[in-house]
Amino acid sequence: MLRSLKDLEQYKVSASDGEVGKVINFLLDDARWTIRYLVVETGSYFHERRVLISPMFFRQADWSTRSFHLALTTERIKKSPSIDLEKPVSRQHEEDYYRYYGYPYYWGYPGVWGLGYFPGAFAASEPPVERPKETPSDAHLRSAKEVCGYEVHGRDGVIGHVPDFIVDDETWQIRYLVVDTSRWWLGKKVLVAPEWATRISWQERSVYVDLSRQAIKDSPAWDETAGVNRKYEAHLYDYYGRPVYWAGGDRTNDSARPSAQQTSSATVGQISAGRH
Repeated sequence: MLRSLKDLEQYKVSASDGEVGKVINFLLDDARWTIRYLVVETGSYFHERRVLISPMFFRQADWSTRSFHLALTTERIKKSPSIDLEKPVSRQHEEDYYRYYGYPYYWGYPGVWGLGYFPGAFAASEPPVERPKETPSDAHLRSAKEVCGYEVHGRDGVIGHVPDFIVDDETWQIRYLVVDTSRWWLGKKVLVAPEWATRISWQERSVYVDLSRQAIKDSPAWDETAGVNRKYEAHLYDYYGRPVYWAGGDRTNDSARPSAQQTSSATVGQISAGRH
């Protein structure tokens, strides 16, 4: 199911033996357009500490109670490697993180989540013996709150700004950027798929898409109170004359999908059970 990322903020997070805290932000992978981590404010539980939680660690996502239940103990999380979230998360930090929890790395493989399409689907007791050939500088993690507010540029000018993202709650891939065009065309919000983006400029705080302003102005409006359903998606893709992402099933190996190009250095569903 597709959900607003902003709606997932403030969800409660609990371990197998107690509360952990609440979600306050997300780290997105700007190369694969996937949410890699939830930033969780632990409050008094862990002495005001903020921790990263991967969707790989979910035992269950309870949408009715707005809660994420982890297949980890509170003690395991308390002793996790410290990460300074005021600085960019390096690949070395991620390696330490996954090595500590005993989960495989997600990078360096064709799947969105390493060897699989869903977080934790191929989780192993130890990280892979052969590590991906990437350096610490290869991490592509960005704060979702940082990207919210970025201007969106079409081929012929500015069309709006990003207030939110629409995410797949099983794969945690970002399916759409919500574009608020109200500064130009009153009251209209539209959805743009990330694969239609040509680049992101972190210095300019802008996303560039391969669409004209007029095309976006005339595109199907999105009613946020109605959510996103397959009928609307089919209409949207048909309007733009683009192939739908679900037609080929698993798009993990879709090499035609472009990655976001950065120009400066800045800075879910149900998953595996039984991790302690």
